[in-house]
Amino acid sequence: MLKLLGNGILETLYMTVTSTALAYIIGLPLGILLSVTDRTGITPIPTLNKILGFIVNLIRSVPFLILLVAILPITRAIVGTTIGSTATIVPLVFAAAPFVARMVESSIKEVDAGVIEAAHSMGSSPVQIIYKVLIPEATPSLIIGAAIAITTILGYSAMAGFVGGGGLGSIAINYGYYRYQEDVMLITVLLLVVIVQIFQEVGMKIAKVADKRIRSEK
Repeated sequence: MLKLLGNGILETLYMTVTSTALAYIIGLPLGILLSVTDRTGITPIPTLNKILGFIVNLIRSVPFLILLVAILPITRAIVGTTIGSTATIVPLVFAAAPFVARMVESSIKEVDAGVIEAAHSMGSSPVQIIYKVLIPEATPSLIIGAAIAITTILGYSAMAGFVGGGGLGSIAINYGYYRYQEDVMLITVLLLVVIVQIFQEVGMKIAKVADKRIRSEK
């Protein structure tokens, strides 16, 4: 059982970290695009913003378990199977990328308008404002958002255990639920709580360090 739990922890971390990284590769630029194309953004494009917003909200409105089942053909086409930790990464990214995009959009919109106006007055282009003003200024908020996102994805990965997704969620379902081993269920829940707390604390500490660095530079 200890070996099983150890493998479950490794699979859970593998699914969560990989899915979060891929979700940010998609969600970060999407969130920035949603922010800058808004009516109050630096390059307002209302039509594009509405289309992107609709797609993001559509995917976010689908419960994860339903989304997981709905995209099984896509998962099979990408990784060749629908069972296991690697296969679970596909629906995790589909579910997490829109969530990440909204988190990033919110963080970017928190940047002080005065800083953006100052960059405009110095002749900075929209691309320069994004990379030299918006992202650096929003870094602490983006890190906190990443900590929230990774814990949310961790919860999604546990739910994937219902369909053979692997990790601690699969152990909790197969042993704690189907075999009525309440001790196994309790241990897996405690392990998930510990992992969540670690991710959250690390994220908050990194955000504080980044915030102090930005303030000192100012």
